[in-house]
Parts: sequence; structure tokens; C-alpha cells
Amino acid sequence: MTSKPILQVIDGDSAGYFTLVGWFALFVLAGLGAAWYMEHNGHFVTGMSNQIVWGTPHVFAVFLIVAASGALNVASMASVFNKSAYKPLAPLSALLALALLAGGLAVLVLDLGRPDRLIVAMTTYNFKSIFAWNIYLYTGFFFIVGVYLWLMMERRMVRYSKPAGLFAFIWRLALTTGTGSIFGFLVARQAYDAAIMAPLFIVMSFSFGLAIFLLVLMASYHWTGRPLGDYVLRRLGKLLGVFAAAVLYFTTVQHLTNLYASEHHGVEGFILAGGSVYTALFWVGQVIIGGIIPLAILFHPVTAGSRSWIGLASALVIIGGLAQVYVIIIGGQAFPLLLFPGMEESSSFFDGQVATYAPSLPEVMLGVSGVALALILVAVAIKILPFLPQTLDDASIDPHFKAEPAEADASDEEEEDAAGVGETAEATPGT
Repeated sequence: MTSKPILQVIDGDSAGYFTLVGWFALFVLAGLGAAWYMEHNGHFVTGMSNQIVWGTPHVFAVFLIVAASGALNVASMASVFNKSAYKPLAPLSALLALALLAGGLAVLVLDLGRPDRLIVAMTTYNFKSIFAWNIYLYTGFFFIVGVYLWLMMERRMVRYSKPAGLFAFIWRLALTTGTGSIFGFLVARQAYDAAIMAPLFIVMSFSFGLAIFLLVLMASYHWTGRPLGDYVLRRLGKLLGVFAAAVLYFTTVQHLTNLYASEHHGVEGFILAGGSVYTALFWVGQVIIGGIIPLAILFHPVTAGSRSWIGLASALVIIGGLAQVYVIIIGGQAFPLLLFPGMEESSSFFDGQVATYAPSLPEVMLGVSGVALALILVAVAIKILPFLPQTLDDASIDPHFKAEPAEADASDEEEEDAAGVGETAEATPGT
């Protein structure tokens, strides 16, 4: 039998809490400094060029935006699919989704080059461009998930949270479809031109978002000393394993489809067997670290139930996800454009040559600051508003939980001992 967990704010008055928030704030300030440095000196101080126009900040931004959609997964399972075990986690799920999207978009805004370009992006639209569509998808996500979160936390309006959750679920699929279509619609790039990019990004969002959610959940309950049972972690761990396997499956289909067409043999050879950094990131970072090892951890009977191993698997999925996005974005740009099929190209503008790229420190700091911004938003929010359940022990969450009859066993043993003493006392006079 389960009881309804009570949402409660964290104390947030310890030295550890303020130290953590201080480190996050320091990384955010470093990101602002990096953005100012790039804006003041121009983007030639970065590793980007006319060939590589999307660099490391875009890798972090796209990763955070994709993960934001997946972080809403737990809330969607509670509202849309009526999984009661996840309902206490739904507010934290929605909060993390909003924070991750804010962090990702902050990186994109700071990478515009000049602050006035933000006004241009907000007032001038080209509705033939997928980028213009995504502006509405991102702002709509903030509004819809914000309303959904309010309905969940307002007792008088909680009955409307289920339809709002269904709408948020559909919108998040549209958002991730739009993000994947940015690359799927770019027919000029041999590595991008594929309709499977949209479903691939949807599955990636499930995996990345759930991995981040698991780490945030485990850290929050560990540092606040609140009970966190194995039931929730084991179920979410198995689900993460399913999503990680799905990412590997769709990635396999993507490359097999490209290999079927002769026009894509060049870029597939460059990514899969080119011997470059992108080949290493694909096989070692994405496939092994981000796929095979987490699958082995999450489905092995010895490690599947350990929260330490689940945390490690979540971290590996995140590392593999960053490697995957890096290969997609930067590796896809590094391969030369095919301007004249069947002919060799050469010019003073590096046509026909593989572009070189090395991430610079300002780019890395700007990308990391987006992650820090998302985490500091979560850390401050759970101190101000009740997003975390007071307890998530198995007795409160697991519908099949049965308390061990320890007291009953002890009383039975005492009765047996007392009976044994009585029998001995009665038998003594007769000897």
C-alpha cells in the first residue's frame, strides 16, 4: 500500500548548497565573459571558420535543447500514460525541462555575434526556414510546460493537468522533430540530408533527458538526506537502457540507409572509417561509451539494481550523447560540400577539402555555462518552491511493497522461547 508523497522545499541553508550554487554561478559568469570576448574580438578567435560555422557552443546548445524535451518524459508518463509511480516526480521533470531549454537557448543567443541580432531574429521571420519554425516551438514549449507545471502544483487546478500533459507531450515531440529537421532539411550536406534525423533526435531526447533527470534526482536526494527507494531508480534505469538501445538502433538504420545510396559513400567512409577524430568519437564515444557499456550496466543482473552503477550509466549516456551531437554537427560540416558530382574540386576557398576545427577555450566555456545555467535554475527553484517529494522510499511509491514482518517474527520467537521454558519447568519435577 502506498501513500501520496508530500512536495516540500529543500532547506538550502548549508555551506555545501551555497558552494554548489557558487560554482554554477562562476561558470555562468565565465560563459558571459567568453561571449563578450568573442563579440569584442570577432569569431576568428574561435575554432569556427567559413567551413565550420557551427562550433562547440552549438553542440552544447543542441544537446541541451534535445535533452529538455526528454527531461519531460517522466511527467509525460505520469499524466499521459497514467503511471502513478512517476506522479510525484512530474513537477521536477517539468522544471528540469524548462531549465535545460533555457540553458540551451542562452548559449545560442550569446553566440549570435552581436546583441542586436536578437532583435532581428525576434522581428523578422522567413517561414520557409526551419529556424523560424523553431522559434515558435521553443517559446511555445516554455508557455505550455509552464502552464502544465502550474496546473500540477495548484490543487484547485490539478484535474486539468492530464489534458495539459497530453498537449505538452505532443508539443515536445514537435519541438524535437523541428530540431532534428534542421539537419534533415539541409540537402546540401551529405551527412544531414535524411528524413530519419527527426525520429533519431526524438529517441536521442528520450535517452539524454532521462539520463540527466536520473543524475539530478539522485544528487538532490543524496545531498538533502531524503529517502530515495530502489523501486523508482530501477524502473527508470531499465527505461534508460531501452532508450539507449533505441538510439543505437536508429543510428544503425541511419548509416545503413546512407550506405545504400552511392552518393553518401564518401561521407559515410569519412565518419565511420576515416581515421579522424570524428571516427574515434563515433565508435569510442557514441557507440561504446554512450551505448554498449550503459546497456551492459543497466541490463546485467548484478549492476542493474545498484544506484551507483545506474548513476555511472547515466553519466556515460550523457558523454556519449555529447560525442554523438559533436559528430553530427561538426563532423557533418567538416566533410566538403559536393558542388559538382562526379568531378574533383579545388580552389583557394578550400573547396573539396576536409575542413579543420579545434574547439577554443571561449567556445567550451560558453557551452559549459549553458549547463551551469540550467543546473543553477533547478537548484534555486527547489529551494523556493516545493518540487521535490519529502520521501521517495519504496513504501510510498511501490504499489507492491510489503513491509518485512520483523516485529511479528520477534514476538513469535519470544513466545516459542517462553513455551520452551514452561515445558522444561514442568518436566523437571518428574525426573
